[in-house]
Parts: sequence; structure tokens; C-alpha cells
Amino acid sequence: MTDTLPDRLALDPASKYHDADLLQREIGVRFNGVEKTNVEEYCISEGWIRVAAGKAVDRKGRPLTLKLKGEVEVWIKDEPES
Repeated sequence: MTDTLPDRLALDPASKYHDADLLQREIGVRFNGVEKTNVEEYCISEGWIRVAAGKAVDRKGRPLTLKLKGEVEVWIKDEPES
């Protein structure tokens, strides 16, 4: 397995950006300088993250999300940061 993270990654298994093997590792996301733990999806090149909107869910039981734009940094937490 490679240690480079993709430009875009999603937690939703129905998404084409979902990678189950990579998500088994602990991934850190920093958004506008603040580490976030509730990120559902991110895109580094476009500069956005999707976070759950409280406990609200759609009619299929998936969480409703908000798209926030800003500076996105990601890393694998089980490795020492450089």
C-alpha cells in the first residue's frame, strides 16, 4: 500500500472516491489550520471538506452534509509528521 493520500477521499461506500483499505488507517484532516474529526469527504485541489450537519439524515439514512471551502491539509496519523 502506498503512503500517499489521494486528492479526494470519501467515507460513503457508495461514492466513487471511497477507498476502504486506505480508510482503515487513521487519517488526519486540518481545515483552515484547525484539525477536524467529523469530515465525511475532502478535496485538496478544490479546497473543500464535507462535514455532517448535526444529527440530521436524509430519507435513506445518510447524514446531511455541509460543504465548507478553505485550505485543506491531510496526513496519515500513524506516521510521524515531518
